Amino acid sequence: MPGCTIASLREVRSILLLVKNPQALAVGEALKQVRTIAADAASRSSQAYAHILFEHFHDTRPAFVEDAADPMAMVAHADAALLIGDPALLAREHRGAIDPDGELLWLDMAALWREHTGLPWVAAVWAVRPAALTDVSVQQLISDLTASRDAGLAHIDDLVREWTPRLDVPATTIHAYLTENIHYMLDAECLKAITLFRNLAAKIGALPPLDELNLLG
Repeated sequence: MPGCTIASLREVRSILLLVKNPQALAVGEALKQVRTIAADAASRSSQAYAHILFEHFHDTRPAFVEDAADPMAMVAHADAALLIGDPALLAREHRGAIDPDGELLWLDMAALWREHTGLPWVAAVWAVRPAALTDVSVQQLISDLTASRDAGLAHIDDLVREWTPRLDVPATTIHAYLTENIHYMLDAECLKAITLFRNLAAKIGALPPLDELNLLG
């Protein structure tokens, strides 16, 4: 579906890689030391991004073990932890309790992808099977999705008020996340990022090959 995405142009905040680094090594050197990663199973695409980071950009092949999203438990038995979604946002808010001695690297996966590729991080798109387009026209579907996106962007303050009681994160952080960390427009740079991501993921065997993107309409 054209027009809409969940992406990030800089830091995304909600995809977090914690890396043990008691020797205070530079980021690249610390990543090369990682042999085991405890990974939240909530997002297959985020795990694929992590595989690309280590295998393609740093030429290492750590073992990934899916685990419950508990950062302290994860780093207790692995060299690194991959946190996704609310657990990542909450970990950032409780960084002092999780990492009192400052021996962890707190790395934003979207920022790392941007550093290596110069492209946005794309987490999600909307897709539809052509055979399902029986009760609605292509243009109506695109129009409805775009209108939904625009309505959400026009009511950010309402969304912040709705979500603040549900998540132990300050309202200012939720507002910044929705307005600064997330990018909602499926533009040309995002399409380039999707193609590169899927090509690299297929190259290292993290995801199957993807045919050329077929944009609806």
